[in-house]
Amino acid sequence: MAGNPRNGRPYRRLVAAVKALQDPCARCGQPIDPTLDARSPWSFTLDHVVPLSRGGSLLDPANARSMHRRCNSARGNRLTTAQPRASRRW
Repeated sequence: MAGNPRNGRPYRRLVAAVKALQDPCARCGQPIDPTLDARSPWSFTLDHVVPLSRGGSLLDPANARSMHRRCNSARGNRLTTAQPRASRRW
């Protein structure tokens, strides 16, 4: 396939479908304002549950979810979000 697959019609359709669901951010749980400029840290981005760098599918709807740009960047390519650490004091 020539060019970047993220610029292709199937990817744009997937992004539009996930955005239309208006789900809250999968990381922080807060609502995502669909009217924000794409450069805003609180704007919508498509997150892949299994990151592409770890073999996740670019176009599988089951691998796609809504996330704030800031939350997606903070998650990086980890498979899960950071869990709170238990206290060492027993």
